[in-house]
Amino acid sequence: MQVIRFSDLVAQGQVAGKRVFIRADLNVPQDDAGVITEDTRIRASIPCIEMALKAGAAVMVTSHLGRPTEGEFKPEDSLAPVAKRMGELMGREIAVLANWTDGVTVAPGQLVMLENCRVNKGEKKNNEDLAKKMAALCDIFVHDAFGTAHRAEASTYGIAQFAPVACAGPLLAAEMDAISKALLAPKRPLVAIVAGSKVSTKLTILKSLAANVDQLIVGGGIANTFMLAAGLKIGKSLAEPDLLAEATAVIEAMKARGAAVPIPTDVVTAKTFAADAPATIKAATDVADDDLILDIGPQTAQTLADQLKKAGTIVWNGPVGVFEFAAFENGTKVIAQAIAESDAFSIAGGGDTLAAIAKYGIEKQVGYISTGGGAFLEVLEGKTLPAFEILGKRAAV
Repeated sequence: MQVIRFSDLVAQGQVAGKRVFIRADLNVPQDDAGVITEDTRIRASIPCIEMALKAGAAVMVTSHLGRPTEGEFKPEDSLAPVAKRMGELMGREIAVLANWTDGVTVAPGQLVMLENCRVNKGEKKNNEDLAKKMAALCDIFVHDAFGTAHRAEASTYGIAQFAPVACAGPLLAAEMDAISKALLAPKRPLVAIVAGSKVSTKLTILKSLAANVDQLIVGGGIANTFMLAAGLKIGKSLAEPDLLAEATAVIEAMKARGAAVPIPTDVVTAKTFAADAPATIKAATDVADDDLILDIGPQTAQTLADQLKKAGTIVWNGPVGVFEFAAFENGTKVIAQAIAESDAFSIAGGGDTLAAIAKYGIEKQVGYISTGGGAFLEVLEGKTLPAFEILGKRAAV
């Protein structure tokens, strides 16, 4: 998809003296005292802001934080702690402006943070009047918040409609490039790993990927449902028996294209769901009525690892077992290491996936780590994200 890139505008000298409005994703976790406990999103947003400042722009940045009630600002909704942390990282004071929709005074080379955009009435429903007010504040709108790209809100979509220029910031552009590389023009074989507790939450993703991938590896509770569909017993493991027809349809769709959904040949079971529960490795055909399947077995893990090492492109969403428990982490660990060792381009996303990547220290070996959460999942479902759609339209004008 063709979009205007902010980096290109900077390179072309079109940013100096301009009012630049950056929609960032600064929705960071805080403790009960309001202290930021993890600042990755702040750090990731700084390059775009610095790019604008170095180019001589007057810079405004905003974000949502938490789940405020529209029209009712409370102290805990404030972006002040974010501005303080960003200021420390950038070595400058950053003023935070409230009630900013009617006008902002900011000079070239200056940076101001506009208070929590979700406090503005009409933000979530993409109110046109609000969007036009935001657009009037700037010469250039920069969308750099992939985590919000699946939402059509005033500060993500409406402003992009009405701003004189609307473009993708470096973070958003990197996500678009990685997604295009992995899904639109992948090097084959394309292998997708989709895991999670329920088929129902990933059904549209499974169906979408089944039409495109060469191999669809399922894990967690999803794998249990597929094992049931393949005629295997799963004891008292988490599954969705009412979705067997859908699971079978995915298997058949893959088979019709000469592709596959590998079903585990061995599993790791326990009698209770607990970190200290004794783990038993057994053949997938030997699962007892009172067993819980909590991981794929070592034979299955090795088979999948061998296939991943031969892949051209890997899409990873979800650990294949209860990797938080040492006795049931082997499957996810082996898969993670195989992805790290593979020559394939790999893209990974989803909270549990990022936790597994961090646990096994393979951040540098994964081609691209998506921070988008819901936006990443919607891309896997085959949806066109609102942010991509409107930026594409604006680039075509």
